[in-house]
Amino acid sequence: MTDVTTSPADFAPDHSRRDLHVILVGLMLAMVLAALDQSIVNTALPAVASELGGMAHLSWVVTAFMLASTTATPIFGKLGDMFGRRNLLLGCITLFIAASALCGLAQSLEELIAFRLLQGIGGGGLMTLTQTTISDVVGPRERLRYQGLFTGAFAFSSVAGPLLGGGLTTALSWRWVFYVNIPVGAIALTLLVIGLKLSPVEKRSHQIDWLGAILLTLAAGALLLLFSLAGSVFPRISTTSALLAGGGLIALALFIWQEKRAAEPMVDLSLFKNGPFTIGTLTTGGMTFAMMCAMVFLPLYLQLVLGMTAAQSGLVMLPQITMMLVSSVLGGRLSAKIGKPKLFLVGGIILEAAGLGLLAALAHEEAGVVPVLGALAVLGTGMGSAMPNATVIVQNAVPRATLGVATAAMSFLRSLGGALGVAVSGGVMTSLLAAKLAGLGGVDASAIATGGMQVIHTLPEAAQAQVAEAFRQAIAGSFMIGCGVMCLALLLSLRLKGTELPPPEAKAA
Repeated sequence: MTDVTTSPADFAPDHSRRDLHVILVGLMLAMVLAALDQSIVNTALPAVASELGGMAHLSWVVTAFMLASTTATPIFGKLGDMFGRRNLLLGCITLFIAASALCGLAQSLEELIAFRLLQGIGGGGLMTLTQTTISDVVGPRERLRYQGLFTGAFAFSSVAGPLLGGGLTTALSWRWVFYVNIPVGAIALTLLVIGLKLSPVEKRSHQIDWLGAILLTLAAGALLLLFSLAGSVFPRISTTSALLAGGGLIALALFIWQEKRAAEPMVDLSLFKNGPFTIGTLTTGGMTFAMMCAMVFLPLYLQLVLGMTAAQSGLVMLPQITMMLVSSVLGGRLSAKIGKPKLFLVGGIILEAAGLGLLAALAHEEAGVVPVLGALAVLGTGMGSAMPNATVIVQNAVPRATLGVATAAMSFLRSLGGALGVAVSGGVMTSLLAAKLAGLGGVDASAIATGGMQVIHTLPEAAQAQVAEAFRQAIAGSFMIGCGVMCLALLLSLRLKGTELPPPEAKAA
């Protein structure tokens, strides 16, 4: 048992409008830092390999961050509920800044991977604590407006990460992909130190569920490694896959057993008896699954089937990101005004399902780029409308004492859903490629699925044509899988009850 003298307050003090703006800018900068580092390093990997070597283990630079951030998310959510979020948030920003500096100074690939693990721990804390802290400083109705802004910022980070990483690597060095976090993080830290003032906390003793935290880390780590690396680093059907799957499921079962008996469980399983919480978290995971299942091979499809360059295929994604940004900001404001987040969640899910269905039909018919742009815009509009409303439904459904755990559970399922979507899409792609290329000697479907255009360009023209046809079929199948998942999410979301927002609060002075 660990004795402490603090626990989170039930309510935050009133903030002036000026202080609220300072806090929100600081929170948004902190969240953007964590979101950017999920993708900013991708375009710098060739330069990293050129300087540090270790090409065989290069993927761990990305995997280490993803693994650490995902497993840290629920732990920081619980610790924030127990001990208060302000100091934890400031500590995570400090850790993220320090780890970024160490990543930039790394002299070997092993050092870089180790420092990325540290950076991921800080990033996992930032992702959950920033979203939860919003709910500490604004009321239930205002949360929608600000969660919409945060969803828009996250969408911007998704497209800006690779572009910024490539620009910094070309103009300066791959090390600046990490150094850039230092001044931005320092600004976020300063703003939050100045502006964020949560209520005094009561004295209380806590029992930290260390065993639950360890079991959750083992379960999540094993399953994430399985979803992320199977088919690329090791075969999907292999001893390694079996060990990861078996170990992950055993750790998960032990975690559930531990949470039922712990005095203060890391994840309160009784939350899953709460309908809006359960439906909201599952819907969020489903949305991320569908997005990743559909998007992971779309750039390759655009290049191979529609003949675009890499730069052109990247620009094609802009309508989705732009509409996600616009609909999240405007939709959040409109939903807050009307007070019915379920309406915007259901509408967003319908648009997502429609966008994915359109993309499947267009891929099947081998349509040109203009209809694809329209379908991606529909998909982005749906995502931007649905995601912030799902977040607010989850947060408003639980007591303040479990707000951090609830938000962290949603973030955790979002990450797990994305990893599973990539795995499913990769499995569909590899299976169809293997069947299509069975008659072509010396062509490895798994190598094509993971190596992309670099591998495809080495094939004879006849083989490239076969690969293009297989990609067309596979991407259509992936879109349909995503559409099916969103139809299931729609059925779930229609069962939501009691999600209307309370009347608007009086504005801060």
